Amino acid sequence: MKSKSLICITVMTLFAALAIPVSQAAGDDGDHHHHKHHHYKLIDLGTFGGSNSYVQPLGNGGPLMSPTGAVVGQAETSIPVLPTTNSFCNPGTNIFQALGWEHGVVTNLGTLPGGNCSNTQGVNARGDIVGNSENGTTDPVLGLTEIRAVLWKDGEIKDLGTFGGNHSAAFGINNQGQVVGFALNAIADPFSLFDLQILGSSNGTQTRAFLWQNGQNQLQDLGTLGGPDAWAQYVNQRGDVAGFSYTNSIPNPTTKFPTQDPFLWWNGRMIDLGTLGGTFGLPTALNSRGQVIGQSNLAGDQNGSDPFLWDDGNLIDLFISTIGGNPITANALNDSEEIVGGGVFPNRPFDAYLWKNGVAIDLEAVPGDCFSEAIAMNSRGQIVGNSLSCDFSTLRSFLWEKSSIVDLNTLIPPNSALRLVETLAINNRGEIAGNGVPLGCNDLGTCGHAYVLIPVGDDDTASSTTVVQNNPAPVSQNPTNMIQSHAAALEAMARIHARMARRRYLPGLSAPSD
Repeated sequence: MKSKSLICITVMTLFAALAIPVSQAAGDDGDHHHHKHHHYKLIDLGTFGGSNSYVQPLGNGGPLMSPTGAVVGQAETSIPVLPTTNSFCNPGTNIFQALGWEHGVVTNLGTLPGGNCSNTQGVNARGDIVGNSENGTTDPVLGLTEIRAVLWKDGEIKDLGTFGGNHSAAFGINNQGQVVGFALNAIADPFSLFDLQILGSSNGTQTRAFLWQNGQNQLQDLGTLGGPDAWAQYVNQRGDVAGFSYTNSIPNPTTKFPTQDPFLWWNGRMIDLGTLGGTFGLPTALNSRGQVIGQSNLAGDQNGSDPFLWDDGNLIDLFISTIGGNPITANALNDSEEIVGGGVFPNRPFDAYLWKNGVAIDLEAVPGDCFSEAIAMNSRGQIVGNSLSCDFSTLRSFLWEKSSIVDLNTLIPPNSALRLVETLAINNRGEIAGNGVPLGCNDLGTCGHAYVLIPVGDDDTASSTTVVQNNPAPVSQNPTNMIQSHAAALEAMARIHARMARRRYLPGLSAPSD
């Protein structure tokens, strides 16, 4: 764990090495453009009696917001956890349960009979919701309550079952009602993706990727890439599935686990997307054209990881192949092959970007801030993300549209009950979902509240807000600064992710230090 002062010294040293004045890095000079933005109605989704609620962290499947504005999350009750409470289902010291919001109404979606905690992972255009719930049965090996993949539909909760093992979980759903996730079977596996990598037990069983469809009474095992385990994370509208799988059963000296590659399940077969030379990779998004973005270790597993784009058999390292900047993360991918995330730019250590046709456009940060990362986008060219102050003390939600970035806190009513710090979803109607903190609170992890923003007014009315931002044209990155810039970007990315207080991390991804 690094102290704030040490991290600030590190970044300032890198600024000096790259000859970047802090005022310039904060976007305080250059050509300015004036744009107008909608104002928004802020809806605080509250809690179920505890201190916290939140929209689920990035990268857990989804979608988190439907085209009609329904939002899913999880909220804390006032009930203390039990010794057998499953940590995969529950992030805190009190019980959390699944939350759904639609048409102005917050609903506690409840649990399976006998269960205490539950969470949501995705909602489709019909309002069907997928997630996970305890079922009241104790796993005899782990001593924790079992979790099950569940579907909430028409006010009812359905247990999707397992492959004979003790646990399952659902992550993604499409508009046809197809659901993907993982389920355990009964075959012993000391490297189980779920039992070992998530719960820390080497006495587990195989983790298998599943597809469930309406009308089926059982899960479909999608197979593996040659190893014992696989995990499905995303499903697109035509039924393609993206996830990750072991390719063998031999642990690597660097990761201590078997090689893990991302996959695309297409037309009934699992395609190995490969890695960028390392022994670990996973997807972060899948679009309806079957294109996949993700993250992969580099050769030797010692020099960090790079984001990739997989397109029809071609695996592209976005860090080294992009003009204008060097992407570090790839968080969202639309059907126009546009990507957003965070990356290195000349004179900028870690900024949000929009990638298209091999070129990354620097979205910069909220004026006065030094760092930012784009999280989600819609088909209207609107991008949302998070902007971090130069001293790492303040995280705020942003909206980027029409070549202009704005702090979303300036577009909600003054003296609102929440400060918006994390944006996670935006639909084509421009509605936004994320997490904020009540006034007087600075810790998203202990007092965060999920929020929804609804656009009001018109761009040409007096209710819009004028914003000033510098957006220079993309330029080529100097290769001599790539290693040094990469180090600064990783530092900033870790700080942003830590400030966002993400509750869970996918197998193989360690939580950033704070």
